Amino acid sequence: MGQRLVRWQYNMEVSDKFTLGQVCFAGGFSAIPTTAIMAPSERIKCLLQVQANDIASGGKAKYTGMLDCGVKLLREGGVRSLFKGTAATLIRDVPGSIAWFGAYEMVKENVGKLQGKQPNELSPLAVLFSGGCAGIANWIIAVPPDVVKSRYQTAPEGTYKGLGEVAKTLMKEEGPGAFFKGLGPAMIRAFPANAACFLGMEFSKSLLAFMD
Repeated sequence: MGQRLVRWQYNMEVSDKFTLGQVCFAGGFSAIPTTAIMAPSERIKCLLQVQANDIASGGKAKYTGMLDCGVKLLREGGVRSLFKGTAATLIRDVPGSIAWFGAYEMVKENVGKLQGKQPNELSPLAVLFSGGCAGIANWIIAVPPDVVKSRYQTAPEGTYKGLGEVAKTLMKEEGPGAFFKGLGPAMIRAFPANAACFLGMEFSKSLLAFMD
């Protein structure tokens, strides 16, 4: 959808190459519609993760699974409760997607220059490397807003007036390091997961082009 918007805006043909800025814009815009799907699932995921920690500490389970959690959220607070944290998800995903797609194209182009090849001629290893770098760039940008989002989505109703208050409380009580909690595990996962993701994407594009 983001690519279609860019092509429409600049009156581009399908074969026209995007600039890095256009790639970043398309990537960032693509995160907007997916938020409608991601926000409720993120809310449920965060609540279940907190519940798992509570159970490990001797607490009781409130939800039996994702469906049960979703149903109870709807009963207790309606659709608004299910979509709590939508703005936070958007704040995380739009910049993260810009970094994700932008870093991939930038690394891929520079690797191509080093190898004397066009970006669409790169070896699978070069694509894996570019995709891994993209994943790292994404999470470096996305982790701080993700921490704020998770705290906001899992806090009891009325704890915070908004995302700004969550950020202020984190800074006051835990310091700036709190915004980067989970960065290490995210980095370990980001490189191989995104390397495989982009390799699969490039393979699919090549296959579709061959079948066309």
